[in-house]
Amino acid sequence: MASTTGPRHPRTGKPIDTHKLDQVVATARKASDERAGGYRDQALKLYPWVCGRCARGFTRENLRELTVHHKDMNHDNNPTDGSNWELLCVYCHDNEHQKYEEHLAALAGGQRRGQGGTESATANQTTHNPFEGLAELLKKP
Repeated sequence: MASTTGPRHPRTGKPIDTHKLDQVVATARKASDERAGGYRDQALKLYPWVCGRCARGFTRENLRELTVHHKDMNHDNNPTDGSNWELLCVYCHDNEHQKYEEHLAALAGGQRRGQGGTESATANQTTHNPFEGLAELLKKP
């Protein structure tokens, strides 16, 4: 039974059964960990323990920092051949998801202005080349 001194529902004022809520959260976390553990174990057997972006190598001591990235961003797409996975360190993995979020935001921004997504992406590309003319400079004695 829920305690009358615990948290209350903001609208009804009735006590919230935090024990039941804790059980639901714990069950969801356990299921998520089991799913992730399955494809993570498979990916670690398939691929060398190296970040696919920065090429940092991993050992058993720091393996917890190597994550499985889903290339298509769909965590339910887990083919056993590993074709939708790549191993990334936690930093590169966060960067990949940040780039994806920025890409979605740019698409949404372009649509709000009445532009197509490809036009918006093209408008944001840089045109400056800092190495332009470098080959000519290197040829000089």
